[in-house]
Amino acid sequence: METMQTFFSEYGNQLLFKTWEHLYISLISITLGIFVAVPLGVALTRIPKVADKIMSLVGIIQTFPTLAILAFFIPLLGIGKVPAIVALFFYSLLPILRNTYTGVYNVSDNIIEAGRGMGMTNWERIRMVELPLAVPVIMAGIRISTVYLIGWATLASYIGAGGLGDFIFDGLNLFKTEFILAGAIPTTLLALMIDYVLGRLETRLTPTGLRNPSEAA
Repeated sequence: METMQTFFSEYGNQLLFKTWEHLYISLISITLGIFVAVPLGVALTRIPKVADKIMSLVGIIQTFPTLAILAFFIPLLGIGKVPAIVALFFYSLLPILRNTYTGVYNVSDNIIEAGRGMGMTNWERIRMVELPLAVPVIMAGIRISTVYLIGWATLASYIGAGGLGDFIFDGLNLFKTEFILAGAIPTTLLALMIDYVLGRLETRLTPTGLRNPSEAA
């Protein structure tokens, strides 16, 4: 306990900065992933023959070791936050893309036909019918991807991107447990906090008729 108190007195401000840095890297990556994967997932529902190939390609990318992806971008983008964000962006794609495709593709044909019968255009059906009904599935993919990315972002320290991984690797190199805990515990808390916030957002975005009774109240 005394060791941790000493650590916080000496590195408290740095811990706050590293936590913000870690959150920044993670949220930028997941935001880029959402902007790419959600529209792509919707588009793939219109061309299902291509969907499996795209999913397989994205899945192959995600099987690459995280450090290998980070190292791959160093010759192209150098070191720092930019290559880390790009690498994490690629890792964010698969859960969001797969869930968006699944959620939109499984919207009932009868509901879509009802939208056509009301004179809705294709874009209006997507925006007002298909996406709202697919929200729970899409948000599940976003939540999974976000939690993973917050954990994987610790590895970004290897290429000078900063974040809480700096404390973890310093602790491993110096054999200091307090450094490892100072990086690991906030990372876990960030993941839980963001997952909770996204869960509340999911409830707000889900049409009332699709919510659990306890959520709709």
